[in-house]
Amino acid sequence: MKNSKLYITETILRDAHQSQAATRMKTEEMLPVLDKIDKVGYYSVECWGGATYDACLRFLNEDPWERLRALKKGMPNTKLQMLLRGQNLLGYKHYADDVVDRFVKMSIENGIDILRIFDALNDVRNLKQAISSAKQYGGTVEAALSYTTSPVHNFEYFVNLSKTLVDMGADIICIKDMANLLLPYDAYALVKAIKKEVKVPVHLHTHNTTGTGSMVYLKAAEAGVDIVDTALSPLANGTSQPATESLVSTLKDTERDTGLDLTLLNEISSHFRKVADRLKSEGYLNPKVLNVDVNTLLYQIPGGMMSNLLNQLKEQGASDKYQDVLAEVPRVRKDLGYPPLVTPTSQIVGTQAVLNVVLGERYKMVTKETKGLLRGEYGKLPAEPDAEILKKCIGDEERITCRPADLLEPEYEKYKKEMQKYYTKEEDVLSYCMFPQVSEKYFKQREEEHKRNLTIKINGKEYLVEVEDYDYVAPNKPEVKAQQAEPIVNQTVASPKQAVQSVPTGKGTPVYSPMPGTILEIKAPTGTKVKKGDPIVVLEAMKMENDIAATCDGTVTIEVSKGAKIETQALIATIS
Repeated sequence: MKNSKLYITETILRDAHQSQAATRMKTEEMLPVLDKIDKVGYYSVECWGGATYDACLRFLNEDPWERLRALKKGMPNTKLQMLLRGQNLLGYKHYADDVVDRFVKMSIENGIDILRIFDALNDVRNLKQAISSAKQYGGTVEAALSYTTSPVHNFEYFVNLSKTLVDMGADIICIKDMANLLLPYDAYALVKAIKKEVKVPVHLHTHNTTGTGSMVYLKAAEAGVDIVDTALSPLANGTSQPATESLVSTLKDTERDTGLDLTLLNEISSHFRKVADRLKSEGYLNPKVLNVDVNTLLYQIPGGMMSNLLNQLKEQGASDKYQDVLAEVPRVRKDLGYPPLVTPTSQIVGTQAVLNVVLGERYKMVTKETKGLLRGEYGKLPAEPDAEILKKCIGDEERITCRPADLLEPEYEKYKKEMQKYYTKEEDVLSYCMFPQVSEKYFKQREEEHKRNLTIKINGKEYLVEVEDYDYVAPNKPEVKAQQAEPIVNQTVASPKQAVQSVPTGKGTPVYSPMPGTILEIKAPTGTKVKKGDPIVVLEAMKMENDIAATCDGTVTIEVSKGAKIETQALIATIS
């Protein structure tokens, strides 16, 4: 890649709406302008991975794989790029190597050209399998270093990390500055230092949270950076990336001219302004994420995390605690050994900070993921965690020192067997691997929609039409079809939110939910004898798993069902 033209990766279809609007852009809102995006001449379009996969299944009732195929069909001449969390893939835990290999293979087969692969802790052991698989199946590996500042992170650290990643097979090195912590002159120096040591292109990713993003790109361009990430103006700046149009205009007729057509970019932006208006009107695009917040240099909160924190606090009815949570984040980060704040560690640290503030006591409730981070399930922490916090969260449990995935048995076939009744294609298995409960709910909805689309009414009754017979229904002979059909049984897919129960069905001490969420698992069924502190149920809240513990010794009576959505102070159990 010649060091003259500055290449642009467009993020409007992924990171821009993830950072500003909780990843709520729909596929149907992307499709109308794909032909125009395909003509721009971007280096690549980042359009998949990150939180898009989760949001498709959890909130939008979409198949993320169908989205990817539609984007590839609409942009055949443009390289499609995704964000992959190394051994975490797109979930919040480590997966066995066979799942990582299959996911990377299917991503490339479905249309991904470039895989930006990173590890939240910069533990290169967690990148090994994903890089190996991407190379094997013909993908371009863009290995990323998660940029952060702390007593243990400096330029020498990042330069050495870049050299290691190239030795592992990286085709491109990405400086992933997820919270806009990399300041302009530091960006110049870091790009210079890395380019001096490695011979592959250097790609810079930042946001504009602290208001310095555009200046960061300008200084990086002067230092010789090869590619930068920008977002079209309707969803640019603030917690998103600097605006594409602004950088294109700034560099026009210079030696780093991007060569992109502003007129065409404006046509595409006109479409996305309507999308941004919809996101704003529905409350997903919070004006707070558009403001410059120099305090981010203290909090180190990336764009996607900022919008998620706002949503989490809104769900908890604690929006007034926003500033308190921001101040708690760096304290939690220090407690846990200075992990860079990028998915999944940003969600782990952010959710723990929310719990610490909302519940009024630090580490009163500790998520399963926080415990896992401290145990070493996500890899080696940059620094040793606070000894007192470590003791409070995991007690005397043994900590992991090897590559975490080395402890995992192959699991793809196990997942496939578990979800067999929903299976329609291999990609379904991978969705189930990533998000079992969320995908199962999606599969049930998909099944119900499929039934609704294949029904006929005869004498006021609904009947399911066999697919092989669904050529033509003669209007004057419906009985022919009725003989081959089975009556449809209507099923409720999603459990309604359970109201707060003021009168327990069992006698004894009540156990209430400290927050809204979904009951994932009942660990102590009715009749179980428990000790104070024993987990009774697992509550999913803010995408994290939380054990709800017994408040005293006794025998449990469970007052909720698995899968129930409950509100704050909903009765979970009584202990007699």
